[in-house]
Amino acid sequence: MNLTLPDFVGFAGVTLVVGTYFLSQVGRMDVRRPLYPALNGLGALLILYSLSNTFNAASFLIEMFWLLISVIGLIRAFWLKSKE
Repeated sequence: MNLTLPDFVGFAGVTLVVGTYFLSQVGRMDVRRPLYPALNGLGALLILYSLSNTFNAASFLIEMFWLLISVIGLIRAFWLKSKE
C-alpha cells in the first residue's frame, strides 16, 4: 500500500469526524455549540480532499451530505448563540 498526502489528509478528516462524534456520545462535547459542526464540517472537507486522489462515488456523496448538515448545524449554533 502506497499512502499519499491526500490519504493522510483524509485520515485527519476521519479523526475529526469520529472524534467529535465519540466526544458527543460520552458527554464531553456539546453538539449545540459551534465547535461541533465546525469540526465535523472540516473533517468532511478533508475527507473530500482525500477523494481527489482515489475517487469513490458513495464516499463522495456521504461526505457532501455530512458537509451540508454540518453547515446547517453551524448556522443553527450561531443563530442560537445570538439569541442568548
